[in-house]
Order: sequence, then C-alpha cells, then structure tokens
Amino acid sequence: MSELTTVARPYAKAAFDFAVEANAVDNWLSMLVFAAEVSENETMTSYLSGGASVEQATDLFLKVCEEQLDSNGQNLIKVMAENQRLLVLPQVLTEFSALKSEYEKEIVVDVRSAVELAADQVTTLSAALEKRLARKVKLNCVVDANVVSGLVIKAGDMVIDGSVRGKLNRLATTMQS
Repeated sequence: MSELTTVARPYAKAAFDFAVEANAVDNWLSMLVFAAEVSENETMTSYLSGGASVEQATDLFLKVCEEQLDSNGQNLIKVMAENQRLLVLPQVLTEFSALKSEYEKEIVVDVRSAVELAADQVTTLSAALEKRLARKVKLNCVVDANVVSGLVIKAGDMVIDGSVRGKLNRLATTMQS
C-alpha cells in the first residue's frame, strides 16, 4: 500500500499545484473522483492490468471519462497511462484530498459518543476544536455503544478520550504504577 502511495504522490502533487494555480481545486477533485471510480471498475481494472497497449488503454479510459474530464484532466490521464499508472488513481485521489484539506486548513474529526449529540453540543464542540486545532473542523459524529459516557475524539494523530471507560483505564494504570 505504501508503494502505491509513493507512486501516486507526485501525480497528486502536480495535479494539486496546477489546480491551485488555475483556481480550480474543486473541479480537479471532482475529475479525480470520477477517474478513480472508473479505474476501480472491475472491467476496467482487468483491461488495464491485461495486455492492452498504452494507446488502447488511454483511448478507452478517455472515452469512458470523456464528458467528465477537461483537457488538463485528460492530459493527466495520458501521462499516467504512458507510465502505466492508471490503476493508482484511487491513491492519487486520496493524496489530492489530503493536500486540499491541508491547503484549506481543514480537518475531519471523528467523534464517538454513547448517545446522539444535540445540535448545540455539536456547535459548541466544533467551535472549541476549531480554536484548539486552528483549522476548520468537519465533525463526523457516530453513536457507539462501547463508549460508556462522554466522548472519544480523533483528529488525525490526536486522540482525546473523555469517556468514563478511558478515565477508569487511566486511573487503573496510575494505581498500578
């Protein structure tokens, strides 16, 4: 998996830099979403990993994506096809999305709670996290029966465990020390 990410990163970076320069980041994101879906199609995957020539693969891929890609998006597909990299488009999309989030100073935060959060709680939590993380926050709230009480918040590598189970585990660890 990390090998695919390593292969995809330069394509994503080049596409992102071009998209920022052209002020078309959202357009490029939608083009990459579509192209990644096409590359993940079972029929397309078998065709691309089969013995198809570069020209055949490029032609078929561009015919399928014709309406969805502008000329710059088509150029990216041509370059990736020449290098036999069309199957890494999903990883290119992942890398592109990460670059977009970083550029827009945005982060997705997973919040697990025992009960559904009220609208005012979501608003308050979102504001507090935006202040602490210095980024725009998109909350992904999930009800989890394993959370006894409180919240478990994950933002990238940071985890804030404010659940009763987490507090009891920390207390037990402290008492054993």
